[in-house]
Amino acid sequence: MTEPSGETMPEAAEPAADAEEATPASPGAQGEPGDAAPPADAGSEGEDAQDGTDGQDGQDVGAASAESAAEGEEKAEVSEAQAELAAQRELRARIEQRKAERAAPVEAGAKLSGTAADLLAAVRAVESGAKPVAAPRAGVPAPARPAPEVTVRPPVREAPVVTEETTTGVRQVLARGGAPEGLAGQVATVLGEGAARALTEDPWQLLAVPGVRPEQADGFARALLGAECGPGDPRRTVALAAWLLEQAALKGHTALEIGAVRDGLGKLSVPEPDKAVELAISEAAVLVFQEEEPEDAEDAEDAEAAEQEQRPLAPVLLGLERFALAEESLADGLARLIRTVEAAEWDGPELARAAGAHGLVLHTGGEAARAEPLALAAAARERGLRVAVAAHTARAGAVPVAALLSGATGPGRDEDGALALDLLVVLDAPQLDVESAALLVEALPDGCRLVLGGDPHVLGSAGPGRVFADLLAARVAPQIASRTPDPGPIGELVSGIGAGELTQVDAPGKEVVIVPVRDAGEAVHRTVQLVADSIPRAFGLPAEQTQVITVGHGGSAGTRALNAALKQRLNPGPGRFGGYDPGDRVAHSPAPGRCVTGTVVSADAEGLHLESGGERIVVPKERVESSLRHGWALTAHQAAGTRWPAAVVVLPGDAAAGLSRAWVYTAFGRAERHLSVVHGVDQALPRAVAEGRDPERTTRLRPLLEALLHEEEEA
Repeated sequence: MTEPSGETMPEAAEPAADAEEATPASPGAQGEPGDAAPPADAGSEGEDAQDGTDGQDGQDVGAASAESAAEGEEKAEVSEAQAELAAQRELRARIEQRKAERAAPVEAGAKLSGTAADLLAAVRAVESGAKPVAAPRAGVPAPARPAPEVTVRPPVREAPVVTEETTTGVRQVLARGGAPEGLAGQVATVLGEGAARALTEDPWQLLAVPGVRPEQADGFARALLGAECGPGDPRRTVALAAWLLEQAALKGHTALEIGAVRDGLGKLSVPEPDKAVELAISEAAVLVFQEEEPEDAEDAEDAEAAEQEQRPLAPVLLGLERFALAEESLADGLARLIRTVEAAEWDGPELARAAGAHGLVLHTGGEAARAEPLALAAAARERGLRVAVAAHTARAGAVPVAALLSGATGPGRDEDGALALDLLVVLDAPQLDVESAALLVEALPDGCRLVLGGDPHVLGSAGPGRVFADLLAARVAPQIASRTPDPGPIGELVSGIGAGELTQVDAPGKEVVIVPVRDAGEAVHRTVQLVADSIPRAFGLPAEQTQVITVGHGGSAGTRALNAALKQRLNPGPGRFGGYDPGDRVAHSPAPGRCVTGTVVSADAEGLHLESGGERIVVPKERVESSLRHGWALTAHQAAGTRWPAAVVVLPGDAAAGLSRAWVYTAFGRAERHLSVVHGVDQALPRAVAEGRDPERTTRLRPLLEALLHEEEEA
């Protein structure tokens, strides 16, 4: 297995066209094209659902991770990322304990019992053509919160340190198998102290390292095992089943239908996919689920009629334990908040009245509608309640969700270890992935009110799950739709996109400008001109207040190419600090799925020092490569949840396949005062707005929550 080489960044193009010379118009209208730029290579890669700073694109197999770079070194001060991860580990432990109190764990091996055995029997019945027996769903009681386990604030723990002996052993095994030795740190971190032995006995465990492909793991296994291994090796089939679900999580799924997993195994040359799925289930590498639809009272009374109708059973799903645990914990926590709130009559607008009477309220609307939940929070504080407002990223009046969970900011914890809150308002709720949402809800005390607000038209979370959309679909809580429209030509344009229409808008102040381009090279050329010259001259906005947004990281007009060109024009330098210079604009990913923009200030032995929103951030030197990118250009997933005075959305011709209505809506909506669209996709843009739907994510939250609340109504 060879180590993939990195992409070569194209040279920066010279600036040419000017925004003042372009024709203000609606997207799709033709302006005068500028001077042609040299043709550039096509092949822009699509934006990944798991887009933090890198996403899949940055997870090359041979890339040295933070862990491998830090082998055997002493840890410095606890970083922000370590604090967040430590808090998440602690809360996950509490979640696991709550789940363990409700059902015994499924043991690995061939012997299964209870619901897991029933579902496996149902799977076999489906495969044999017989009518499956509906597996009973374990009843979920409604206990009070567990006894307190922590003090006021959770202690910050350092990330586990892998010993030099373990890393050396892993490096030797990788060398014998022809794998890049630079993976040793990652493998040791993922597999633990016994990593060398585990990898020797089961080479396909290499697939647990992000970025490793099945063909690479197969080559590694052949080098270690020789003729002993084959495509039907049980170790291979089990590892591939789990790998398929990990890949699905990168696309937002928390589970997959069993047929999709079987098909995926077949494409990977597994000889008997059905038996492979059964083996993965029996070994507890994957979990099997079949949610039951709650029955209406009339159906229960007329059992014979229901039997005759033979309503189709819910699909059998396979999932990984971590996402199953998160979804079940989230459903339990939301049901707890709905059940334990003390209804009160609050005066004020509809949102305030709903929040007073319910434990969970959903608020929908565009950017201007954010003022409504903020006003609710201010009014609740005047009532003497303990209130916090959180958002995906730090914005006026809100703290980042990650900082709230880590204890870096916020109200602290009460004597039960829960956040000391009576009301939590979460903005940008569509950006909540299922694990973050589970941690957040689990941290709330009984009786706390939760208001989730956001725009249902924007791109979903970078991580797995579709929490906000699932809750809206389940209709388990009041839904308050804002009637406050987003103002101005940009607001009018974005509102039309949300309705599936790319309308022409009047932009007398050049609020919306279309810049036609013929190819990716010209797109880069024009983008640099807009950011460096045209927008500052026309609107008095410095370059740092303009954000470039494009479809993906790779390709001739992806973030890599655009950032290389913008750095050459705006802050040229040798990149003496790990590829960065003071003054460079960067995108930092302290945790998967989270992106924080900032500027490089300096570097020393401690790491790279950034300034972001008035705060100083230190990125440890061993994490620079894995968690930092240049940030003049971002993907729409990275930009979601933040707005800038000006935005330049780059749409080269090879980006057409990556467009959808949600992508266009999110990208165009990042601009406050001015939006330039570098347009080279012709009719693909209006077609994406009218027809381009993002693929549905397979999740379990909605049926889980509906079943829980249905059981409580019957009790």
